[in-house]
Amino acid sequence: MKKHALLVSICLLPLAGVSSIPILVNAQTAQAESQETRLEFDAADTELLLSLLDRSLPFGDRDRADTLSAQFDAAWIAPSLEVYQFISDPTMRKHLLNEIRRETGQNFGPDLNKWFKWMWNQEAVNAAGYDQFKADFYKAIDPSFERYFAGQGGTARIRLDEVRWGGVRQDGIPPLRNPTMLRAADADYLDDDDVIFGIEVNGDFRAYPKRILAWHEMATDTVGGEDVILVYCTLCGTVILYDAEYKGVKHDIGTSGFLNRSNKLMYDKATQSLWNTLTGEPVIGPLADSGIALDYRSVVTTTWGKWKTLHPKTTVLSLKTGHRRNYDEGVAYHDYFATDDLMFNTPFLDTRLANKQEILALRFKGQPGSLAIDTEYLKQNPVYAGKIGTQRFVVITDETGANRVYDPGDVEIVKTNGKSVTDKSGTAWTVTEARLTAADGRALKRLPYHRAFWFGWQAAYPSTELVK
Repeated sequence: MKKHALLVSICLLPLAGVSSIPILVNAQTAQAESQETRLEFDAADTELLLSLLDRSLPFGDRDRADTLSAQFDAAWIAPSLEVYQFISDPTMRKHLLNEIRRETGQNFGPDLNKWFKWMWNQEAVNAAGYDQFKADFYKAIDPSFERYFAGQGGTARIRLDEVRWGGVRQDGIPPLRNPTMLRAADADYLDDDDVIFGIEVNGDFRAYPKRILAWHEMATDTVGGEDVILVYCTLCGTVILYDAEYKGVKHDIGTSGFLNRSNKLMYDKATQSLWNTLTGEPVIGPLADSGIALDYRSVVTTTWGKWKTLHPKTTVLSLKTGHRRNYDEGVAYHDYFATDDLMFNTPFLDTRLANKQEILALRFKGQPGSLAIDTEYLKQNPVYAGKIGTQRFVVITDETGANRVYDPGDVEIVKTNGKSVTDKSGTAWTVTEARLTAADGRALKRLPYHRAFWFGWQAAYPSTELVK
């Protein structure tokens, strides 16, 4: 197949409404395994569709248009929607859109988000050769993309047509690898009310300011003697701390450049498998059936002033990241965070909360179900107890709105002052990042959790319970 060199220059232009961006995936396995309509999108179809991107060919080529019409069927819908926005020939754009309308019986004009949403709510077509089309199309943007898709359709645990390019190359949003850290006293660039993501591993306290991490969306490091991956999906508001090692194998993770349901997909360097950000599981590629699910830890969203007061020995990211960015507070993704609008839509919309309302996201390994708790509700209810499956939990929220989650066992916590909690018997427990501790030596362990935007969590877990 001829390589459409012009595709590179076209595709590296920012997408409409998209700044540099990076999500997620979930138990969409049932959808990925839905009954297949065995259509085919073969190499000739791919060559014909990608020829529409070639500016050296005459505009409005009637022969190509007629051939396209003769071959167009349901297998063409997803590839056509992916290519449509990059076609410069207005006549061929119009012709392709008319074929999509004819095949689907729908008419959303040039609104791609509406077309994608409609398609995602239909049964997946799963056409043979669609994975190779994606490999051939996207490798013109970044050769690394080819391995994500070529021959991998059969491994997919999510719908391939829900994997959308986010507008950047592999690691085009550069992860921070073993970043330079400062002592708290030396971090004079931070104000006390700046938002940070705080972690603790084996007594090693680290702070990652949102103003820096939003530009990089990932930090890999060794903290407290453990190799960890701190992943920040700015689009879905999720910050998760994963252990990089699983059953003795360390996974070198990066940002793939692709999204699923507006959540970033990660990749591993060894196999180029695509990974679900919210579950830490490979979902497309050689590792998709491996059973890997990275263990994850707690992340506190709080202010720099509060964090350094609680943990004066903490270290914090230096501005010397090796990259040139405007790391001022509130600069990264300013326009996106300022509204409730989405850059990339999802298959459905749940209006019980605003799209970008922050929720505390809870799921526990070995337990069925998931839970989202509105962080505004938690501010009004600083002690909240519940249960997922057989796992009991208690959420403690301090005066800054920061949440921490613990396993209460058979202890009933009734109140908190932020630094300590009191149980029903009147016993006081000290709040630490690792556990709640009582004077008699008893300890209640911390449970893993993170925050997310409501729309991103609900897109991943459509049946999640919500407390608001």
